[in-house]
Amino acid sequence: MGFLSYFLGLEAHLHFTGLFRNVKYAYEILLCAQLLDCKLVGSPMVVAQHLFSTGFGFDGPSLYRFLVGVLQYLTITRPGIAHAITAVCQFMHKPSVAHFQAVKRILRYIKGTFWFGLSLTASSSQALLAYLDADWDGFPDTRRSISGYAIYFSDNLVS
Repeated sequence: MGFLSYFLGLEAHLHFTGLFRNVKYAYEILLCAQLLDCKLVGSPMVVAQHLFSTGFGFDGPSLYRFLVGVLQYLTITRPGIAHAITAVCQFMHKPSVAHFQAVKRILRYIKGTFWFGLSLTASSSQALLAYLDADWDGFPDTRRSISGYAIYFSDNLVS
């Protein structure tokens, strides 16, 4: 069957250090959003930014839902954007202009970090580590919390 090159639409490269999954899917997202020539930003979200359900309605809710959906799938190999994606997912039912601007910021961050991704390496360790972070009362409109987790098997992020 040969070496793994694509799995569920995600590109994979075999290196001497292990398996690395990365760029093609992110490139296709930016191509669909017509943001290949956008300016880069250093973080996917403004620090301590809270999005509210109020504001001017966005004219293209189907575009918003499409972009947020494909970005959710990208978090499989880019867990660093999971918090920002979770924040914009809260407004799928009625996005505003501010919500779409937050999505565009995430896309501009992805443009500058094409080569970020998960690397899977061989290891003799069988340690299982889990980390959790929660932002209690992080969603101002409903007072719901936003949380995230990471589970490592050996040195590899698995969930």
